Amino acid sequence: MTRLKTRIVDLIEALGPLPVNEYMVLCLFDPEDGYYTTREPFGAAGDFITAPEISQMFGELVAVWLYQAWQASGRPLPVTIAEIGPGRGTLMKDMLRTLSRLDPALTNGGAFAMIETSPRLTEVQKQTLGATPFAIGWHETIDTLPRQPLFIVGNELFDAVPIRQFVRAGTGWRERMVGLDGTNELRFFAGAGSVDPTLLPDDAADAPQGAIAEVAPARAALMAAIAERISRHGGAGLFLDYGHLQPGLGDTLQALHRHNHEDVLANPGEADLTTHVDFAALAAIVRAHGLDAHLSTQGGFLLGMGILERAGRLGADADQAARDKIADDVERLAGPQAMGELFKVLAVLPRDVAVRPFATAD
Repeated sequence: MTRLKTRIVDLIEALGPLPVNEYMVLCLFDPEDGYYTTREPFGAAGDFITAPEISQMFGELVAVWLYQAWQASGRPLPVTIAEIGPGRGTLMKDMLRTLSRLDPALTNGGAFAMIETSPRLTEVQKQTLGATPFAIGWHETIDTLPRQPLFIVGNELFDAVPIRQFVRAGTGWRERMVGLDGTNELRFFAGAGSVDPTLLPDDAADAPQGAIAEVAPARAALMAAIAERISRHGGAGLFLDYGHLQPGLGDTLQALHRHNHEDVLANPGEADLTTHVDFAALAAIVRAHGLDAHLSTQGGFLLGMGILERAGRLGADADQAARDKIADDVERLAGPQAMGELFKVLAVLPRDVAVRPFATAD
């Protein structure tokens, strides 16, 4: 039993079952034993590999998109270029290299910001970005960013924001809780709490007994804060994550440990807990703030941004082994059987600002 699991069992014995979102917070962000506060989860030696770690092409194309959004917004200066939930810092490193080649005026006149809550990951990011000639500031929230146009990217950000789950029980919905069974093992139970039916998908009324619905108030609050900042001060946002474009029912809570899925209750603090992102819900929040929200698959976005052309240039002077690796990376990032369909993209832009590969209105 992990040290955190022992503490969670003690907590439940003392106070009763925990809602799913509180269990996720403990597993991921507990100051002593939380997943993101005690380890570096990224890369082949960790538990999962993110898109920036697969190939430099990902960060390069994201940087090109942000640059186009900055141009379409009138090239404002001063400006903040930020990444929220920046992992090891690889994406920002590739973006900085690309932006400095595209337009030194932007990299010399812009402020670069990393928004990170984990002190351990902050140190990793500082090592990754140690050689960059550009000044980078670290922030725990967007609230401390300068009050100026903000161009922000988040890759695999929202999937780790804790959610609440509700289970169909009888004629209504009850909050799904983590409690203890007769042998003091962690188990899921239907608690006493209910949910406002208007927060559930349209097909919730016809759901069978035991069906799971997911509601993400913390995710919504984070998206609202970002949208409010862009609406007030200008800018744009690009968010890539695995999830669905249409809301629906289903249990998407999963644990990933050493690149394999495992029981979400098995090893608290040692496995990454994530859920699929409801992109339609995020887009609705963006539009409620007077901004345009464009949705796409990751494959559609990367192909539209020219990943095949970029791969061709990278492979032009490479040997066959390197060209094969580049081709494999493209398939992994954009292919329909890999991340291309599973991962979705939300682009946030001011009304009537057009940036490829999105039209002015979706």
